[in-house]
Amino acid sequence: MKRIEEIYWLRFYGCLAVFAFHLLDRLNQHVDNVYVDLARIPTVLGTPIFIFISIFLFAARYGSQPPDGFLNKRLQYVMVPYLVYGLIYSTTNFLSLRQEGIDIGFWENLVFYLVYAGWHGYFLIIAMQFYAFYWLYARYGLERWLKPGPWLVIGSLIGMAYWGLTRLYGIEPPGYLLWIAPLGWIYLFFLAMLVVRYYAQLAPPRLDEVPVLKRLSQPRYLAAFVGLIALLTLPGWLEYSSKETWVVPLFILFTLCAVTRLRHRPAPPLVKYVNQYSFGIYLAHPMFFAMVDAVNAILVMPMLVYTVLLIVAGLAGSIWLNQLANHTRWGGMLFGKRLFVPGIRQTPAGQLR
Repeated sequence: MKRIEEIYWLRFYGCLAVFAFHLLDRLNQHVDNVYVDLARIPTVLGTPIFIFISIFLFAARYGSQPPDGFLNKRLQYVMVPYLVYGLIYSTTNFLSLRQEGIDIGFWENLVFYLVYAGWHGYFLIIAMQFYAFYWLYARYGLERWLKPGPWLVIGSLIGMAYWGLTRLYGIEPPGYLLWIAPLGWIYLFFLAMLVVRYYAQLAPPRLDEVPVLKRLSQPRYLAAFVGLIALLTLPGWLEYSSKETWVVPLFILFTLCAVTRLRHRPAPPLVKYVNQYSFGIYLAHPMFFAMVDAVNAILVMPMLVYTVLLIVAGLAGSIWLNQLANHTRWGGMLFGKRLFVPGIRQTPAGQLR
């Protein structure tokens, strides 16, 4: 498959957006003002980017012929880290609660984390559902009935209605069960399939062949929508996460703008380096945030020092752990496979796909 440079940029942005979202969550416990809210706006795209890329790359590579063993391999490299990290985060949370005098059973807590997806790895379950849907969509030719264009519109309306109505009526099942339901994310699947279908026409010289997509990909529409969100932020009218109605149109405008404007722009070494460890950063950074919090509870550091330590420990610690784990194939499977990135030196285990 021909190298798709804009995916490196998107994965880089998505990884740092998730990292920054959780960083701002930590800082928001100490500082709560409109500037923190404004800073959250670009971070809400992190989880949708991960899901979009997952669908897009497989659809672009395999088309309507996913290889034999496709789902088994995805289960290995997606759901095994979900179980491993879920066990780690569940155990540390259990020990923390018991230390605070809160009576909770180990197995009860583990069920909350693994069955109810009560930790930030919930996005892996979403991705796995769409891997299965892609396999069905490709294997049985469902595009005949579920065409990407019309279903992007329908899926967007479904997603916006899902997030809006569940918030309106206060529907809150245990854990993150509300978040892993595919209804809120179905627009990402059809957006990915639409971009794959018209990928050649989305190159700037050929945009006139797809006039609707050309119009939606204009940076001025994205800028205007971000400006509107910022204005609504000032009086405190919005909530900030990837599970909000306003994120659906924002992500569509952002993605169409990115895949048209970043076409053939080579990613620099830093972008590729972060790509290489992005999966490990996604999974592990809260673990290192917690270590900094434990130190801060004792030393009570100045805010600037605390923030810098969160950033350094979160990034460097996650990358170090991923490097250590990927010395063996099993380590990569358990703790998150290091991505193969052309042009970046790999260890033999890191070359596994």
